[in-house]
Amino acid sequence: MAEPLFRLDDLTVAFDGVPVVEGLSLAVAPGETLALVGESGSGKSVSALGALGLLPRNARVDGTRRLGDTDLARLSPRDWRALRGGRVGFVFQEPMTSLNPLHTVAKQIGETLRLHQGLRGQAARRRSRELLEQVRLPRAEELLDAWPHQLSGGQRQRVMIAMAIANNPRLLIADEPTTALDVTVQREILALLAELRDAHGMGMLFITHDLNLVRRHADRVCVMHRGRAQETGEVERVFVAPQSPYTRELLAAEPAGRPAPVERRAPLLQARRLGVRFQRPKRLFARRPPAFEAVKPLDLEVAPGETLGIVGESGSGKTTLALALLRLQASHGEIHFDGERLDRLHGDALRRRRRRLQVVFQDPFGSLSPRMPVADIVSEGLRFHHPELDAAAVDARVRATLREVGLPEDGGSRYPHEFSGGQRQRIAVARAIILEPELLVLDEPTSALDRTVQKQLVELLRELQRRRGLSYLFISHDLAVVRAMAHRVLVLKDGEVVERGDCRRVLSEPERDYTRALVEAAGLAPVGD
Repeated sequence: MAEPLFRLDDLTVAFDGVPVVEGLSLAVAPGETLALVGESGSGKSVSALGALGLLPRNARVDGTRRLGDTDLARLSPRDWRALRGGRVGFVFQEPMTSLNPLHTVAKQIGETLRLHQGLRGQAARRRSRELLEQVRLPRAEELLDAWPHQLSGGQRQRVMIAMAIANNPRLLIADEPTTALDVTVQREILALLAELRDAHGMGMLFITHDLNLVRRHADRVCVMHRGRAQETGEVERVFVAPQSPYTRELLAAEPAGRPAPVERRAPLLQARRLGVRFQRPKRLFARRPPAFEAVKPLDLEVAPGETLGIVGESGSGKTTLALALLRLQASHGEIHFDGERLDRLHGDALRRRRRRLQVVFQDPFGSLSPRMPVADIVSEGLRFHHPELDAAAVDARVRATLREVGLPEDGGSRYPHEFSGGQRQRIAVARAIILEPELLVLDEPTSALDRTVQKQLVELLRELQRRRGLSYLFISHDLAVVRAMAHRVLVLKDGEVVERGDCRRVLSEPERDYTRALVEAAGLAPVGD
């Protein structure tokens, strides 16, 4: 390896005297990508933040930290401000929370140009436009005046990358830069990062829990577990002949298996010519523009005990379709549930049916109230739909449901922030199944989870389906998880069905170019019957 650009030796990070990272040593050479991998809580992000002095005051960082000839432990606050955003760029995991919602794209990129290069006015705007073009954002001039909420997830991540490379850094730290992105956007973002790395001779520290991405985009890998490095080496060597038991466990954590066979019966849920239109805003003195068709009229059906996978890129209409089926989004067309026209129900009649159709959202931390204990969260719907139950009966149902989803019965007195991401998603599942629904809509339930936790959740959902006879509408951009969960799959692009059929057949022998592109971007390994 060439002379390291960035080096950590015996790095230790402790909060209030409690160590969370111990004895970490790694090095990144110019033009190299080192992947730092491990489950949530393994210390990946904390190590990078600690190395760059970005942790709160109750954190203590020890060990050697060097960027080239610079000893990072000896920097003054002024030196740190010059280094961050200058010699070191940082791409954070969630651009929507990292970008300021009150400032346009131009102002946010312009701020780093002003601080590090002194560029202002038109000079800063020209350079900002060049950066957006460099990260291949179309309509760069138009997007300069856009606000973060007006951009898609992939566009926001590209803006973050533009900000990170604005001052030609020597080191780029990318912390889970593709976690919630579709597989095709993931591939584009990582190819872009590699291209920028090669063009500028940067070193890159790529923090992720996705081993598929590591194998395709990193040169070397460092595997972390509970704050300690378990194994470091060339990617191909580590993947082919892992030395650490924990590395072997991670590599074996790909969601596998298939759902239990289901007997084709009369559909539980059926949609006919279902579509969703959004009326575009009308400008003053202008003719009203045509409505935007988010979901073009389509047909679908889900049988009792069956899982229908819905896949496609961001903006393809997956979630909009699910919300329309749940009558949470205005739509046109017919929705039949258990032989009844759901689209004709309103008021109390519709609310009574909602017990039979439940939903688990993508982000459990955002969908669970932080001010309510878990018992109240799980029992809220039960108390609404079954007011005849007394406190003891409700408590018994909550305990039984928590036990069924693999959570401790006494966890009801705790709050969501006291649980891990996988446990919070189990709480969301418990809240849905306590009402004993027949159909469960799962909207990206595994996207932000580590592979080991994903595998556990997939196994839980399959077991609940077998035991309760549940039907699932499973929305995901992770085709490995879809393959492990779904009996049939429906592929959406721009609100239109481009392919449908048996899940294994579609993902192994896709007929349409778009489906083939999704499968290729996902890097799905072939599986036997």
